[in-house]
Amino acid sequence: MFKRPLSNLKTSAPLRSSDRRKLKQRVIATYNVSPEIGDILVPEGLMSRRFATNTNTQGVAYWSPDGDPLWFSLGKDADELIPTVYTLWRKYDLLPCITTPAAVIPVLMGGADLMIPGVVQIPQSQTVVPPQLVAIAQYIKDSPTARGPPLAVGRLAVDLGSLTVGGKGKAVHLLHSWKDCLFNVGSKVDPPGVLVEIQEVGESKEGAEGQAAETEVIGERDEPSAEVQEVGGTDFGEDDADPHVDPVPKHLVQQPRPAPQLSKEGECHLDSCRDVILSRTEVSTILRDAVLQAIRSTAKSLPTASFPIPAGTFYSSYILPYRPASFRRPVPEPGDALSGNDSGASEYPLIDIKHSTYKSLAAFLKILDKQGILTIKDMKPEPLVMSVAASHSEVLSHTPYVSLHDIQLKEEKREKREEEGKARVREMEIKELWKPHAPSGSGRFFLDGGFDSSALYTYAELKATVVKYVTARQLVNAHDQSYVDVSQDEVLHVIVVRKNESDESLEFLKREEVVQRLSEKMQNWYEIRAEGREPLLRKGQLKPISVVAKTRQGRRANTLITGFEPFLLEAETMAEELRRICAGSTGVSPLPGKAARSEVLVQGKQIKAVMDFLLSRGVPKKWIETADLTGKK
Repeated sequence: MFKRPLSNLKTSAPLRSSDRRKLKQRVIATYNVSPEIGDILVPEGLMSRRFATNTNTQGVAYWSPDGDPLWFSLGKDADELIPTVYTLWRKYDLLPCITTPAAVIPVLMGGADLMIPGVVQIPQSQTVVPPQLVAIAQYIKDSPTARGPPLAVGRLAVDLGSLTVGGKGKAVHLLHSWKDCLFNVGSKVDPPGVLVEIQEVGESKEGAEGQAAETEVIGERDEPSAEVQEVGGTDFGEDDADPHVDPVPKHLVQQPRPAPQLSKEGECHLDSCRDVILSRTEVSTILRDAVLQAIRSTAKSLPTASFPIPAGTFYSSYILPYRPASFRRPVPEPGDALSGNDSGASEYPLIDIKHSTYKSLAAFLKILDKQGILTIKDMKPEPLVMSVAASHSEVLSHTPYVSLHDIQLKEEKREKREEEGKARVREMEIKELWKPHAPSGSGRFFLDGGFDSSALYTYAELKATVVKYVTARQLVNAHDQSYVDVSQDEVLHVIVVRKNESDESLEFLKREEVVQRLSEKMQNWYEIRAEGREPLLRKGQLKPISVVAKTRQGRRANTLITGFEPFLLEAETMAEELRRICAGSTGVSPLPGKAARSEVLVQGKQIKAVMDFLLSRGVPKKWIETADLTGKK
């Protein structure tokens, strides 16, 4: 699928908090993981990016803040979320796993599908049917109860029953693997140097003592068969791997570190700060209480049309979220429990079905059905929850507690308040000010009128000064008090006369006109007060921010922004924000002949988006000028 580099890559855009939560819920529901694990698999700061494969298949990929692709979807609908190996290394058991000999791994990395003769172990305790997603890992001959970390993802091509010794054909259609072009977009790290423990042991079909019960051994293979060799198009042995594919790291095969294990009694530390150890029986009690909590608080009000609910959906939506919040555990750092660090293994276990006495979700639901707490219908591939008993005595007597669901709702409300707070940015206070010139200029008017010739005046204060001046000198026209007889006062007459204007022709002016002409003979200043910033007082005339859409380089439309520096906006920061908002490229370039002034360019016709951005930063609308010079409406 990803033999060649991705094409038609679109600009990456960060997911909004609401979209990230929806994506996390999809992962929780699809892969039956806890909300805590969901936060690890769908981290904050996730980026989305559209792409096309070499076969022109359209898709969407989701990148971590560190630049590693974690999930991808294929096709126009893009409904199915497929994990990458980067994600599988965060949670090794996210997908059912099939193992294959070390010699087959380079063939898969070359883009070949996994053939039936190359299969050693298959999932035994899980219901896996074509075309379900499966992971592929390296089979470790010397450690039959463990396997290597996942190295590829694909779709099961045949029923597991067909994967027998001597079988032929394809076992898994490969979608993505370690070292392919999708993987290489990320950090290109080597697989973790750990073995993934198969925790529950039993006897396989081959009768091997101690073989993992959750996998079935199909056959012992030190080297791939002739058909396996034929798949890759190259015959190779132990020392003759495909020269175009990097070999499996030696540390993965020769010097694996043991994966973390549970104790023989199945006990695990749940919260290091509380130093609590829970047995399987206690975990079962917590899960049962979670069902009662869910029915009492939420499930009882579900409309009839909401049923039936698949068992997996009921588990992820109405059991796991309603576990007690008091048992929340710290989120593991990279390299801790999920990545095989022994020291942190016991600090980050899960309260889930696997650690309970029920062993499987179907068995748990059947017990609840017998007790009348809910009713189920036994269906394949999973049971259906048909209804819940809101009036059951145990539901009514259940004492509510603070659940993980309550904590999540509280967190969502907090995020919403923060987003609303950011949207309610206080508008900047902008004052235009005027200062008298030297006594030979407008300063003479202020000195003769007895006003402060060194002060800064607002337009309203300037108007009040003119009114006081003309009233004291009786310059108001007797027939129309809105006019001032400027010819009767030599100082005022000199100031209000403009260039190329005859002194004799200027006798009367409206009071507003006198104020306007006086301001023209004064120095321009401005003051800007923004929330959380020191007041800014500068000399000069403040001009509005210019937002202009122009056509450049043929038919390409771009939006140009200039004059934003006086409004406490930085070019690089603004370009970065607009790149995210407009999902397009941006650039910053200096304006010729203007020191410390820049121009921000946004790809496309983005006048409205830029306008909304400036308003969200507190710039008053009157100080934004827009123009569309593209010739298109």
